[in-house]
Amino acid sequence: KMSWDDPADQRTCLICEDRATGLHYGIISCEGCKGFFKRSICNKRVYRCSRDKNCEMSRKQRNRCQYCRLLKCLQMGMNRKAIREDGMPGGRNKSIGPVQITEEEIERIMSGQEFKEDVPEHTWGTNGDSDHSSPSNGASEGNQPSPASTLSSNRSVEMNGYTAALRDQYINTSMSTHYQLLPHLFSYAAQSGLLAPQPRSLYPQSHPLVLQLVAAEDLAPLATPMLIEDGYKVTQVELFALLCRLADELLFRQISWIKKLPFFCELSIEDYTCLLSSTWQELILLSCLTIYSAQIFGDLADVTAKYTPSDDELQGFSEDGMEVMERLIYLFRKFHQLKISNEEYACMKAINFLNQDIRGLSNISQLEQLNKRYWYVCQDYTEYKYPHQPKRFPEIMMCLPEIRCIAGKLVNVPLEQLPLLFKAVLHSCKSSLTSYRTGPSPCVTTSSGN
Repeated sequence: KMSWDDPADQRTCLICEDRATGLHYGIISCEGCKGFFKRSICNKRVYRCSRDKNCEMSRKQRNRCQYCRLLKCLQMGMNRKAIREDGMPGGRNKSIGPVQITEEEIERIMSGQEFKEDVPEHTWGTNGDSDHSSPSNGASEGNQPSPASTLSSNRSVEMNGYTAALRDQYINTSMSTHYQLLPHLFSYAAQSGLLAPQPRSLYPQSHPLVLQLVAAEDLAPLATPMLIEDGYKVTQVELFALLCRLADELLFRQISWIKKLPFFCELSIEDYTCLLSSTWQELILLSCLTIYSAQIFGDLADVTAKYTPSDDELQGFSEDGMEVMERLIYLFRKFHQLKISNEEYACMKAINFLNQDIRGLSNISQLEQLNKRYWYVCQDYTEYKYPHQPKRFPEIMMCLPEIRCIAGKLVNVPLEQLPLLFKAVLHSCKSSLTSYRTGPSPCVTTSSGN
């Protein structure tokens, strides 16, 4: 017997080495990995790893690659048969222990082959590029893979009437304590490509929720001065100080944003503190790529152009810095291609912020309900606004895991290398723009015009 209250007998999670809370689905694990495994199996998720399928699993890195996290859950013996079929809390059989399965069985689960066999006869299986199962994951197209760990899924598809009813259930302002398995949203005709997408009206619950999110944003230009006289040479210390001032202002705006959220009263201050401390880098990065991109890739790029790094700085640039630079340039081009609207940005930001996998949260059930609500709202708005871009929504969601990956790797870049990193990224991104439009943001449109 394990005494979890005895400090001398503290166990660590076999998946991520975080503090374990007990035996979950047959093995010693933490609450985070227990919930991740349950959601992955119940929602029949199929992940992808863009590397060698051997990513590091630790408390800080476990959210970076869902594929490797689920793979390790299975390899360490987590028993999927111990999960209740109704998805409710509590194991199906407390006596079920760890299970050893063959590599072939693991591959069937990881590839989604096992889930295909469970699809009812009245549904159609889709092997497209997108996933609509969770806001915490992105979808990747086969002909344009993301360098981040992305998510794809083979899904059953319901007909339009059933889909609409399920959307209303989650978009509606009233929320139940428990939830059923996540419904699948794409209609057969639209997903199969047999019929051209038809214009439709926006679901009545979506419009006010989108407007509330946009109203919470501070769309005013950044107040940090970024103008320098011609001929002035910017030093490394000066550029680093400017980056710190920008980060301070952007972080302050995120704190103000939280207080204006339409669901602010639905979560505790402790949960908001936990969420912000874990996602503030991601929120700042997302805002710089969208609503503040004109200033970041215009004014700030002009400042970094006046900074000349020394030979020692160039030679000492780390591998982590190189990887972050490549990923940021890729992400900028993706955002510039999509031209994310203010409404889509506001939804993406809320979805990324409401991450139920973060350690230390107290009201995970409520958080996941909110996450699903804005996931549906974002999909509804995107499909309504861009009926001839059926893959726009999964492409947008594909950006979120990449943002999380970059934010996680940015902390490994030495502080003294940040000026050089930002100079290289901003110079490359600005030079790749064939035309630079003036206005609030080159990558943002509003609901008044596409």
